[in-house]
Amino acid sequence: MNTRANPLLDFSDLPVFDAIEPSDIASALDVLLANAEKALETVTAPDYPANWSEISSVLDVSVEKLSRAWGAVNHLHSVADSPELRAAYTEALPRVTAFYTRMGADERLYAKYKAIAPASLNAEQKRAHTLAVRNFVLSGAELTGLEKKRFAEIQERMADVSQKFSENVLDATDQWSLLVTAEELAGVPADILEMTKANAEKAGLQGYQLSLKMPCYLPIMQFAHSSVLREKLYRAYVTRASNQFEAKPSTVSADATEQKSQDNTTSIQEILALRHEEAQLLGYANYAEVSLASKMAQSPAEVMTFLRDLAKRARPYAEKDVTELREFAAKQLNLKDPQAWDWTYIGEKLKEARYAFSEQEVKMYFTAPKVLAGLFKIVETLFEVSIRKDTAPVWHEGVEFFRIERSGALVGQFYLDPGARSGKRGGAWMDDVRARWLRPDNQQLQTPVAHLVCNFAEGAGGKPPLLTHDDVITLFHECGHGLHHMLTQINERDVSGISGVEWDAVELPSQFMENFCWEWSVLRHMTSHVDTGEPLPRELFDKMLAAKNFQSGLQTLRQIEFSLFDMRLHCEGEKAQNFMQILQEVRDEVSVLQPPAWSRTPHTFSHIFAGGYAAGYYSYKWAEVLSADAYAAFEETAAADGSPNIETGRKYREAILEAGGSRTAMESFKAFRGREPQLDALLRHQGMN
Repeated sequence: MNTRANPLLDFSDLPVFDAIEPSDIASALDVLLANAEKALETVTAPDYPANWSEISSVLDVSVEKLSRAWGAVNHLHSVADSPELRAAYTEALPRVTAFYTRMGADERLYAKYKAIAPASLNAEQKRAHTLAVRNFVLSGAELTGLEKKRFAEIQERMADVSQKFSENVLDATDQWSLLVTAEELAGVPADILEMTKANAEKAGLQGYQLSLKMPCYLPIMQFAHSSVLREKLYRAYVTRASNQFEAKPSTVSADATEQKSQDNTTSIQEILALRHEEAQLLGYANYAEVSLASKMAQSPAEVMTFLRDLAKRARPYAEKDVTELREFAAKQLNLKDPQAWDWTYIGEKLKEARYAFSEQEVKMYFTAPKVLAGLFKIVETLFEVSIRKDTAPVWHEGVEFFRIERSGALVGQFYLDPGARSGKRGGAWMDDVRARWLRPDNQQLQTPVAHLVCNFAEGAGGKPPLLTHDDVITLFHECGHGLHHMLTQINERDVSGISGVEWDAVELPSQFMENFCWEWSVLRHMTSHVDTGEPLPRELFDKMLAAKNFQSGLQTLRQIEFSLFDMRLHCEGEKAQNFMQILQEVRDEVSVLQPPAWSRTPHTFSHIFAGGYAAGYYSYKWAEVLSADAYAAFEETAAADGSPNIETGRKYREAILEAGGSRTAMESFKAFRGREPQLDALLRHQGMN
């Protein structure tokens, strides 16, 4: 008889990640869903009091356990995928989706919330209550009959198709590989040669095995002298999960049937159709209006005006960037007609020539342990906390665990999973494990826990991992999200940390942290040459700073292209089915460099098709205005050596990070800055003023 306890039902402390098996998922959900259903029936009974605390002590407690267990499963699906886990996850997803859809649209529960007396609530509860009532409406609680049934079907189908979209991207990325010789890799840095040689050896092959994972793909595009090789990688990368993708270079090629099933074209079309139908059921003209109902921006028109205004300002700089690239390519590289796969290489060479340094030279100083120590130092100094390494069950040997304390008291904890590997989806993200909450069931204060996930190259040849400066910026970005989640002082779960924060303001703390990666007072503490141990020379930092806004016009237009494409897709109803046509129209309007006709970037645009940014990708640029203006307060109060002012740090922490979602983002911003945000700081930071 198997007496093993199900680790997904253990809520005594942190998730027991190293003990969770795919076979645990179904049985845990049997228990947790039954308990949540029972709690929902209890609080919606006619005689149950319409009281915030009474409802929370039964329903929220039960649902929070379900959320934490499913969160652990979802996390493992993202960072440690396997055929067994994927099968169990796929089987469980409809059950979980169905429950949350049903609860969100339960008219009995909606009636209870509407009946709660506002006078009985404290300030945090009032904000949470306001958001809850709004979310009921957006979740279909006011729908009836067939419309309500159809709304639920849409949610379940949407979850399935989004998951399939995400899996297709992961599978296409993981499947493709290319075995090459040392000669083909001329110009590629030594650490990448070591990494790709090790990859080949692991596969029992001679030579160098390339992949489409970012720690391999980007350095090849930057440094490989062979335009032929760059074209092979570029073509594979921009056609992943589409009918243009070919896995033929792989040593383990997918068969034609499998590749066809990985084409995300129909998934994109179905997702867009489902979202448009959902919007119409809710009484909105389009899904963009649904999305913006919970954001700072008031309308799709306001967002598109903002984006087009920024594009107009950035375009002259972008055109100048392209002219310089073309001239340099022709004169110095003998590339008379550069192709899409050449621009990254040309850009790297131009930057090296203009600023007399290369990304590779800089990378040698950013060893992962030293960068982490430097990140922790600025966080500890600025936000008056201490960060200590700790132990916890983890899902991979490369994962570390830390605790954040203030005056000896635990504030929050986090997992750091930095390395790229098979079975882990690309990109970087922060996710919550649990939220800060004064629990209504035992009156104990639950401290927040977060995941910080990146996809950096592993160390090679016995040396620590080396990070590019962009990697460092990514790490600071995700840490900013984590601090927003972990430093909150709000006790109401639904508005603590990032919960309840408008989506187009949620990037403020993450983008804010990126600024410190350009401060000498911070960087000098986080560098150590991998071979000599020497810190980054001031002369090299000055060159980096001079190059900071290199091609900022091009980069800004690229983000606007994605943002405008996303917003138009979700505004134009049935017309969006021809999404490649809309993308071309957007490119014709704002882009200064056109990719090849066979490029299929929408097919891997996971942010909007599988990641919560639908009709919200503009949030990055919108929040950049907020974060640049917020950081300007630190520039205005910095010490003579550039060190940030602790008082300003404390004010920022209290006004933005600690307040979480307990008030509107605009109220929090004004509490910190004393006024509404202005565009000037962003344009100045990006050299476009």
